[in-house]
Amino acid sequence: MHSGEADELSHRIIGSALEVHSQLGPGLLESTYEECLSYELSQLKIPFTRQLLLPIQYKSLTLEKAYKVDLLVSGQLIVELKVIEKVLPVHKAQLRTYLRHARLRRGLIFNFNEESLKSGIHRVTIQHLLQ
Repeated sequence: MHSGEADELSHRIIGSALEVHSQLGPGLLESTYEECLSYELSQLKIPFTRQLLLPIQYKSLTLEKAYKVDLLVSGQLIVELKVIEKVLPVHKAQLRTYLRHARLRRGLIFNFNEESLKSGIHRVTIQHLLQ
C-alpha cells in the first residue's frame, strides 16, 4: 500500500470513528464503539477483521495466539479502541509492538472516552519492520 492510499484509508477510518463518537458520545463500553465502528466500515465497504489473534515468533518457538488486535483494516492498518482517562505512552508502545510483529507500518488508537474524539485520535507509525 502506497503512502497516499494508507493516508486515504486512515482518513476514512478516522471519519467513521468521528461519526460513531458524534452519535454515541463518551463513556460507553469499548465493545459498543467497536460494534458501531465495524458497522460504519462495513457501510463504506472497507474490509476488516475484529478481535484478530496474531502469532509471535520467539527464537524457534511460534506462539500462534500471542496477542489480539481490536481491528485489522484492509490487512494494512491496526486500530486499537480505548475507553480510558488518557492514552499513555505505554499504549502507543504496545501498538508499535503489535505493528512490528504483524509487519505493518501504521496504526490508530481511538480513545472514545474524550469529550471530543479529536483529542483521542493517535496515529502510530513505525519505520523498521522485524525480519
